Amino acid sequence: MTGQPVPPAERAYDVLAMGRSSIDLYSNDVGAPFVDITSFAAYVGGCPTNVSVGTRRLGLRAAILTAVGPDPVGDFILRFLEREGVETRFTPRKPGHRTSAVVLGIEPPDRFPLVYYRDNCADIELTIDDVLAAPIVDSRALLISGTGLSKEPSRSATLFACEVARAAGTTVFLDMDFRPDQWHDPRAFGVVVRGALPLIDVALGTEEEIKVAAGETGISVTHMQVSNYQVEGDIERANRRLLDGGVRSLVVKHGPRGATVFTAGGDVHEAAPFPVEILNVLGAGDAFASGLLYGYLQGWDWQRAARMANATGAIVVTRPACANSMPTLSEVEEFVTQRGGY
Repeated sequence: MTGQPVPPAERAYDVLAMGRSSIDLYSNDVGAPFVDITSFAAYVGGCPTNVSVGTRRLGLRAAILTAVGPDPVGDFILRFLEREGVETRFTPRKPGHRTSAVVLGIEPPDRFPLVYYRDNCADIELTIDDVLAAPIVDSRALLISGTGLSKEPSRSATLFACEVARAAGTTVFLDMDFRPDQWHDPRAFGVVVRGALPLIDVALGTEEEIKVAAGETGISVTHMQVSNYQVEGDIERANRRLLDGGVRSLVVKHGPRGATVFTAGGDVHEAAPFPVEILNVLGAGDAFASGLLYGYLQGWDWQRAARMANATGAIVVTRPACANSMPTLSEVEEFVTQRGGY
């Protein structure tokens, strides 16, 4: 077992994912520099939205709490989610605001430039009233993301959702989802995350995200490359600061080197990677979160749950998109079996 109580299966939903959603316009010209792209394909994205699809395809009962504008882009996102079987009826429309968009290039193996269009975006307008209308107490797990903490009123709504979840015995997962250009100062991301840690059961992040969250300094962001950044500092010190800050379990994603789960009690669980050829890393972290949620809610131990997460992430890096590329449970099981099992 994971070492933490797993909420009862008789609740209406396994996962309620809260936060951003977008239309993702991916380059059709794989390998072309961004300035030479000639066309884009339309997909659905946004960390919690991707996780809602990823967990649903794994067989979990998933609901989404995002917000969209009264526009055709919002229609596009909701139609896709409804076809996937994700419950969307708790997602409000926000008059006067627009559904978010992201434009992305694909230059494997290590360049994936992306540009966010989130000015006046609808999902950052989620409110406490929207949370009160959502089925947090009827969900086994609540997943929030760092971007949802970047601005008001979403920040207060997200923290309130965590309070409701903790009172109801709903497990709270935080995907750090640090996007440097969505924060006025990267140090503010750390301040907000550290303040939220006592409300978080499981936090997930890359080594770079964890260092920023812990207050390590020297972040360097490349122009048009906000998914790739470097942070100076010591990862072990960063891990310790977050664990001492109140989070129950900390999941560190090492990319091609697998993942490690640290618990507040001092346990360490290593999960080996599944080496694959990379096409596109965008969305892999959300697939990882989907697999981890699945394993956790099955009552698996942390090593096996993280190994499942590595598998779902590895599959998605071989595919071109985010939500649209999430694997089914049968695909993951076949993938893992072919590579020696968990």
